[in-house]
Amino acid sequence: MQPSRERSEVRPRAGWMVMGKRGRPSALEVCRVLAVFLSLFPSVTLQCKILKCNSEFWASTSNSGPEEEFCTALRAYNSCVRRTARTCRGDLAYHSAQHGIEDLMSQHNCSKEGPTSQPRARTPLPPPPPPLLPDSQERSDGPEVCHYERSLPRNTSPPNYTHCGFFGDPHLRTFGDDFQTCKVEGAWPLIHNKYLSVQVTNTPVVPGSLATATSKLTIIFKNFQECVEQKMYHAETDELPAAFADGSKNGGDRHGANTLRVVEKVPGQHVEIQARYIGTTIVVRQVGRYLTFAVRMPEEVVNSVEEGDNQDLYLCLHGCPANQRIDFRNFRARAAEAHGPGRARSGAGAHGFTYQSAKAKCKERLPVEDLYFQSCVFDLLSSGDINFTMAAYYAFEDVKMLHSNSNRYHIFEKDAFMSNAAQKGKDLLCLFFINLLAVLLWLECCTVHL
Repeated sequence: MQPSRERSEVRPRAGWMVMGKRGRPSALEVCRVLAVFLSLFPSVTLQCKILKCNSEFWASTSNSGPEEEFCTALRAYNSCVRRTARTCRGDLAYHSAQHGIEDLMSQHNCSKEGPTSQPRARTPLPPPPPPLLPDSQERSDGPEVCHYERSLPRNTSPPNYTHCGFFGDPHLRTFGDDFQTCKVEGAWPLIHNKYLSVQVTNTPVVPGSLATATSKLTIIFKNFQECVEQKMYHAETDELPAAFADGSKNGGDRHGANTLRVVEKVPGQHVEIQARYIGTTIVVRQVGRYLTFAVRMPEEVVNSVEEGDNQDLYLCLHGCPANQRIDFRNFRARAAEAHGPGRARSGAGAHGFTYQSAKAKCKERLPVEDLYFQSCVFDLLSSGDINFTMAAYYAFEDVKMLHSNSNRYHIFEKDAFMSNAAQKGKDLLCLFFINLLAVLLWLECCTVHL
């Protein structure tokens, strides 16, 4: 990119790590212990009620009012957030609310000491804003830097778009088109770069089983030049909002705000977030009781790593850790053997499906026996939840909409096997060269001594 168009950002203060509140030195060690505990046991955040605080505050301040009344509502909001501290310290929404309160206190010169009142809805919400302009007209709404492709240097090749998907039990398709089935219970980061962060929380589908699925999703779009303010989108089971957490549907009050917007496709079931300033489209769905996630993102944005940041933990980039992966083929082989010839074919599995009946059900929506089909079979056998059939179906539909290479829509088991074999080959080659270097050094030492 040309230097004059260099992309810069203001890092939001909300982060992945649990941060202790400023307090007296005597509380420091307690905060550290809590941080370690929450990082080891992320499932303790599952009862977090931060969304209730958010919705009450924004309802009470939906229309402008006296500054003193706003400060009163803000202090009440602060009290509500503080009450959620024990259950929300590992939650992105909690940290975003904390820092948002600090900023609002400063902007409105509100004192932290003073009267508080329970937030209440004062008047009905104002009518919705007029529809957004069509894309052809919208382009003139913001500066050139707020439109990703237009901000690229002229005479350069079109950007390479990549795709990541996360759905079902859960199954992960990485930006590199690796396909994995994982455990990953609790809170895990999917994406974290200079422009946005995405975190999912996975909960057990069936007690005592390794099967988990996504019940909560948080996306933070970071403050970017004159284009957009920091915005947070938060969804969880039975709550798929058509707006950001602050009630807005675009990037704020800046000139390029409409290059970030939330579009509701199907109320309560399908939301699309368009971030044109970084060339990114995100699709969030609720299928049954759980959420699915899919994204289309330029390779440049995918690899925009913040200095000193370790990207190994982010699932969309490097996949699930080895100790969190489930051996797909072994599971299927055991299931096929349990319901194969010589056994009671009519007897259903532990969750109501035999291997053959699960295949038949998945075949109705996914006629090609690729890894989306196999993931559907896996989910039916491990959970018995028929909705996972639709989760796999919609995940593949999102691939067709978001993936830039139609030849890579389907991923077959042999592709996954070859990818794993190639990685093992690289590891063995690296080990060979390390051993060879050790032998050469040993011979050199021997020669010197002789």
